[in-house]
Amino acid sequence: MQRIRLRYTKRGRLRFTSHRDFQRAFERALRRSEVPMAYSAGFTPHPKVSYANAAPTGTGSEAEFLEIALTEARDPAVLRDLLNRSLPDGLDITDAVEARTSGLADRLTASVWELRLDGVAVEDARKAVEAFLAAEAVEVQRRAKNGMRSFDARAAVVALEAHDPQPDRSQDTPCAILRLVVRHETPAVRPDDVLSGLRAVADLAPPVPAAVTRLAQGLFDEESGTVTDPLAPDREAAPADSIPADRAAVATATDGAVSA
Repeated sequence: MQRIRLRYTKRGRLRFTSHRDFQRAFERALRRSEVPMAYSAGFTPHPKVSYANAAPTGTGSEAEFLEIALTEARDPAVLRDLLNRSLPDGLDITDAVEARTSGLADRLTASVWELRLDGVAVEDARKAVEAFLAAEAVEVQRRAKNGMRSFDARAAVVALEAHDPQPDRSQDTPCAILRLVVRHETPAVRPDDVLSGLRAVADLAPPVPAAVTRLAQGLFDEESGTVTDPLAPDREAAPADSIPADRAAVATATDGAVSA
């Protein structure tokens, strides 16, 4: 059995799709691409797909990850291209590697988020960020299955900065860009929790909902303060002279997809 790890995106309007919506779209793409999936046992077999730490509905992402199990070897690059032909624009496979190490989920310990605050002046955002970072704890509330839950949104935040928007953006209305690095802890601290914290400590309340995008996800490097690529260990473990294990199967899959 071969395991392939994929990085995919949720862009544009498709950020509003739920995780279940993506699962259905991805499983259809697997069938259309004739990927030789391994299936679970039991009365209702399902393809062996492991999803890791999916972004909340309504947020965009450049760094979602999953792993699939195959019954026949495939070239990851060819598999990526085949799946992209069957997925809607906005749900795009941007990277594919053969799994050569264990514990992909264990390497997803932090995320980098970008929050676009339309209608908020950059100076106001910077003052709010300073107040948030200066606080020892920032209590926020979130509705859970058992009612409202209070927790500290400050402890999980590694870095938070306010920036000007891109130079080519219209300057007719104020806009601040927040760059957030947050650890994956329990309870999970989400970008909207940090926005609630900014409102609590500095009364920062964007007039319209923030546009939120996850830019990266992986291990947090304490020394450099960066979030590293979780697929890098699999690339580093690959033999330098590795070649596709079954070129004939790859060619057949490609020809079949083109003719379809």
